Amino acid sequence: MFPMLQTERLVLREINTSDKKEIFTCFSNSQLLRFYGMEQMKAVTDAEQLINAFAFNFKEKKGIRWGIELKETNQLIGTIGFNLWMPKHKRAEVGYEILPQYWGQGYAKEALREVVYYGFETMQLSRIGAVVFIENDRSNHLLTKFGFQREGVLRNYMVQNNQSFDTYVYSLLKTECREPKTGQ
Repeated sequence: MFPMLQTERLVLREINTSDKKEIFTCFSNSQLLRFYGMEQMKAVTDAEQLINAFAFNFKEKKGIRWGIELKETNQLIGTIGFNLWMPKHKRAEVGYEILPQYWGQGYAKEALREVVYYGFETMQLSRIGAVVFIENDRSNHLLTKFGFQREGVLRNYMVQNNQSFDTYVYSLLKTECREPKTGQ
């Protein structure tokens, strides 16, 4: 059963095919994808394929991706979750995106706090990693403020629009996590 998580302002829930228009809106937004490593979606069918990939990864215990929904409006404003989940090694990589009109309002931090807590406490992860474009100042700031440690640079790690980009690689260990769960 897919876990639903809640914060003060957000519901983190399973993404399903009824969300295809909202997922398309996210993943066809050039500003959102600027530092994502993914090409813009061209059609709603691309969103359906991504939703199916999220479901497959969850079923196969390779990842889990939540839709980030505003409690106040039931509007889906992005996604967050774990990729490259390796239960045997107790690790995964966190990834997220939020529509630009919702940037700077603390939604990413609120969702990240809940997902990290879930990863450490429920999924029994001991390490959560992240890979971020060096130029992505907002995400780099969020992760370091949250306590993630920058481990190094992955050179030419991501290709977007036929251009290679360097990325930072981060980690947060369960023993280092200093952010309490929402509401504590």
